[in-house]
Amino acid sequence: MISKRVALLGLGEVGTILATDLAARGREDIAVYDIAFADPQSRPSLSAPALAARACTSAAEAVEGAGLVISAVTASQAVEAARAAAANLAPGAYYFDLNSCAPDSKRAGAAVVEAAGGRFVEAVVMTPIAPRRLASPMLLGGPHARAFLNEAGDLGLAADIASEEIGVAAASKLCRSVIVKGMEALVTEALVAARRYGVEGAVLASLTDLMPHQDWRQFARYMMQRSIAHGVRRAEEMAEAAATVEKVGVAPVMSRAIAQRQAAAAAWRQALGAQDLDALLDAIANLAADGAPQEREMKTA
Repeated sequence: MISKRVALLGLGEVGTILATDLAARGREDIAVYDIAFADPQSRPSLSAPALAARACTSAAEAVEGAGLVISAVTASQAVEAARAAAANLAPGAYYFDLNSCAPDSKRAGAAVVEAAGGRFVEAVVMTPIAPRRLASPMLLGGPHARAFLNEAGDLGLAADIASEEIGVAAASKLCRSVIVKGMEALVTEALVAARRYGVEGAVLASLTDLMPHQDWRQFARYMMQRSIAHGVRRAEEMAEAAATVEKVGVAPVMSRAIAQRQAAAAAWRQALGAQDLDALLDAIANLAADGAPQEREMKTA
């Protein structure tokens, strides 16, 4: 069995949910670390005291003695997190990489972990994590994936094996992300522009005819809010998606554009308190009128 001690690297949306749910399932020895702990006013710093977990000052401190290390950092930090953990990784410890990064990044992280004596398990979440939390559908990959799954039943994971080859699960996730994050980007750009022309009602009505949905206004608000709240992280993920697409000879035209739109949406974070679509669009318009930071294009690789 995997030892009771768990280390969690990254305390964003996914990391916070995992820490909370693992504690609820009886895991009493959870250590957490986030690079944002360096800023006492950062979201991870402010949320850590409410968790049934020990906040650490470094990744090396967090992983000491842990039988399971969960990496849930941003895509651009996935390999660096593996390097930071490797310095103090227990022999045979599982390193559960949940990051939305490219197959090459997964393989690079695996090489670091395996060289340090750990067992790297590639993992990706294939739906938004908030509704089903630990039970969210996941794909696992790598030579240690099946052994991990056989041992980890008490974690409450809903996982399937994608492949014994590292990178297959990541490709599945990131090709899906082009569609999902692309829909968020399309809806955000189209409706902000439509509001400024005063035609958002006609646009939404036409969408209902073309792509029936129970409530397009609510669905559009949900997608826009996800993009605004997590735009920076999503932009990093889409940069990884662009690299994944390009690796197999497909020009990542859409992936790069989606990364730019997701990054730009983060400038509207103050609008997140809006309770409906009209209020959200009005809040974005007011931010522009008040001279708040505007959209900036993000250059991607």
